[in-house]
Amino acid sequence: MDPDFDEFLHVPARLSVVALLAPADWVEFGFVRDKVRTSDSALSKQVASLAEAGYIEVRKTRNRTGRQTHVRLTSHGRLAFQRHAAALQRIVAAAHEPQE
Repeated sequence: MDPDFDEFLHVPARLSVVALLAPADWVEFGFVRDKVRTSDSALSKQVASLAEAGYIEVRKTRNRTGRQTHVRLTSHGRLAFQRHAAALQRIVAAAHEPQE
């Protein structure tokens, strides 16, 4: 197995969240939920796991309309995603190499 392949990140729900956050700064929880097409509770579970592992940071704020939750990748999470994506690309490239 490629040493950059990240078993923790490879869980489809986590990979979807991290891939969505990769090009962004702070992203509103509801936006992530809608783009990943999941429920609040399922996303909350993945966000908690990713935050506990140090891959994302969570910020909760209050304003006139209520509470808002925003998430973003940490530098550790960004690097882990880049390395994992590169590992996936190498795996796919190897599948297209001529077999001897």
